[in-house]
Amino acid sequence: MQRIPPAPGQESVWDYPRPPRVEPTSKHLRVVFNGVVIADTQRGQRVLETSHPPVYYFPPEDVQVQYLLPSARQTFCEWKGQGAYYHVKVGDRQADNAAWYYPKPTPAFAPICNYIAFYAALMDECTVDGVVVIPQPGGFYGGWITPDIVGPFKGAPGTWGW
Repeated sequence: MQRIPPAPGQESVWDYPRPPRVEPTSKHLRVVFNGVVIADTQRGQRVLETSHPPVYYFPPEDVQVQYLLPSARQTFCEWKGQGAYYHVKVGDRQADNAAWYYPKPTPAFAPICNYIAFYAALMDECTVDGVVVIPQPGGFYGGWITPDIVGPFKGAPGTWGW
């Protein structure tokens, strides 16, 4: 693993903290699935963690929740607490366990209580300020990669132990 030095205007995920932190962002975040904009905000939160591209969380009032179906899947994050999931269904297409949220996060992550994050790999398009994101490698993490973020990024084969 070799840290990529950030150019002016870029952030390195290796400068992000561990434990992670949450911070507000006014960047324009958008999610499209099956031709429908299901989430659109400039009032998001982003979670930053060493070796991970940012994970963006949408306030529930900026999500078309009629397209979200509760899932039985749950996960546990040592920093954020118990996570719950949604399937995303628009028309005849469904993406299983494509979004998640924390109904009772730890105190440090209270700003993302019930905010919703989406796996970019399972959506048709996710953008940050109009730039189409690249999903974080692997199927477990949900970071969004844009040209202003440099890695290398955890998630690809061989990176689990970083």
